[in-house]
Amino acid sequence: MVSKRVSEIPFSGIRRFFDIVSERDDVVSLGVGEPDFPTPDPMKHAGIQSIEDDLNSYTSNYGLSELREKISAKLKSENGLSADPKSQLLITTGTSEALDLVFRAILDPGDEVIVPEPSYVSYKPCVWFAHSTPVPVPMVEDNEFRVQSDDIREKITDRTKAIIVASPNNPTGSVLRKKDLESIADLALEHDLMVVSDELYEDLIYDGLRHYSIGSFNGMSDNTVTINGFSKGYAFTGWRLGYAAGSSEIIEAMMKIHQYTMLSAPSVAQYSALAFDKCGKFVKSMVKEYDVRRRLLVKGLNEVDGVSCIMPKGAFYAFPNIEGTGLSSEEFARKMLDEKKVAVVPGNSFGETGEGHVRCSYSVNRETIKEALERMKA
Repeated sequence: MVSKRVSEIPFSGIRRFFDIVSERDDVVSLGVGEPDFPTPDPMKHAGIQSIEDDLNSYTSNYGLSELREKISAKLKSENGLSADPKSQLLITTGTSEALDLVFRAILDPGDEVIVPEPSYVSYKPCVWFAHSTPVPVPMVEDNEFRVQSDDIREKITDRTKAIIVASPNNPTGSVLRKKDLESIADLALEHDLMVVSDELYEDLIYDGLRHYSIGSFNGMSDNTVTINGFSKGYAFTGWRLGYAAGSSEIIEAMMKIHQYTMLSAPSVAQYSALAFDKCGKFVKSMVKEYDVRRRLLVKGLNEVDGVSCIMPKGAFYAFPNIEGTGLSSEEFARKMLDEKKVAVVPGNSFGETGEGHVRCSYSVNRETIKEALERMKA
């Protein structure tokens, strides 16, 4: 009774592995992909106040107008993006919904989407659900896992409709430089392609680098849909709130799907997010702590036999190379779990080009990182 399309789509490799982890005792996990910080007080209090004030009705399909206005101002001042809050912004139930909506809104059956890999596990399924084909483009460790426009160009066909850009990247922690993004933008304009820019980790960047939004580059405003949210930068994962910014034509198409599937994002989460602009100190403090954890984790991973790890520049993941162990990604992850009681995520969960690596998260506290490293080195 299950549709052929759904039955052909595999379950997430992360979920499959953590089903195994959940059955084990005394496991130290470096697999978690969410902050261990509490949601900042201003956002919690705003959410609580909305409950006390009985603000529990549906909002506009597009989302609270006040929130869209604040996000529009933020995009203008921080990202150089112009997004009319009335017609070019859509509040979604997490960034995952935004990704699903954008592909269903822009793709026709048989279209192709270029997906740089290793990449977030939801990209390819979202393209499949839109009856289209994801086309992987490998990112390599020698170039800090930064996708190159020449590699993208080789994969462009007359069926190519869009390119996914994710910076900072999950699972590698790579951050695209301005010149990288300019080259991709030139390519998109040359072939009239859409760019879906996942910028969820924009606040989590280190070593003096900065974030650039490709939609702010000359000529790219109509060719870009910017996806973002509050989950990672504001420790807001369970609240499920994201947003998309793009041309009014595409945002309206996304809203058309959204109104029938979700109607509106959770109202309490939207009222809570109204206080995001009061949380600057929280974000800076969190990033500072992640930086300490990042250095601690990478230093320790490079002391594990057969393992080497470059320094990630963003997000809260390291993507160590485990080829020196002679094991596959899944074999290494299973060995760590069985023999060391440490959970890491096999790199091939993020695409074939993730083979030979595992993902380790430093979104856990320092004590957990130290314990995991001690076990891995033992």
